[in-house]
Amino acid sequence: MKSDSLEIPKIQFDENGALLIVASETSSKDDFDFFQGKSVIKNKKLKQRFANCTEWIEFPSTQEMYKILNGIGNIDNFLATFDGEPFEGMTVRLFNPKTKLWSIYWADSTTGTLDKPVVGSFENKVGHFFSEDIFEGKNILQVFRWDARDENNPVWSQAMSDDKGKTWEWNWYMYMSKAK
Repeated sequence: MKSDSLEIPKIQFDENGALLIVASETSSKDDFDFFQGKSVIKNKKLKQRFANCTEWIEFPSTQEMYKILNGIGNIDNFLATFDGEPFEGMTVRLFNPKTKLWSIYWADSTTGTLDKPVVGSFENKVGHFFSEDIFEGKNILQVFRWDARDENNPVWSQAMSDDKGKTWEWNWYMYMSKAK
C-alpha cells in the first residue's frame, strides 16, 4: 500500500473562483482515532519548494495526540530537532458535525501563529484536506493527505500546487508508527 499511488481528488471552484470542499458520505468525528497516543516518525522533507529540487532532508520526530471537546476534536504535539535546535509544532483538528468537514490548524515554535486551516474529510481510510494559501508571495493550493489504510503505520504527506491543482509537488512525508 503506497501513498504515492493515490490520486489527489479533483479540485472544484465556485463561480467566484473560491475552493469548494464537500465532505465524503462516511466522514465522522472518529476518523482520526487511529492516531491517538504516541507515535515515532520518520520525516522526509523536500529541501526547497517550487525549485525543481530533488534533495530530501530526513529527520526523526515524535508526536502525541489526544481527543478534546467530547470527541469532536483532537490536539497533537510534534517534537523534532532542526539544525541542533528544538522545534515544536502543534495541530488542532476540529470536526464540524453539521458539514461533516474537518478543519486542521497548525502552529509551531518558529512563528507562534495559527495557520489557516486545511479542510476536508476521509474516504476509505484516506483523508484529503485542502486550503488556498500564499507561499513566498505566490497564491498556491495546499493538500494534506492522511493515509490510514494501515492504521498501525499511517502516512501523512503534504503537497502544493501553484497552478490551481493541475500539478502538485509533494514536499513532506511523515511515516509513523506507534511508540513502544
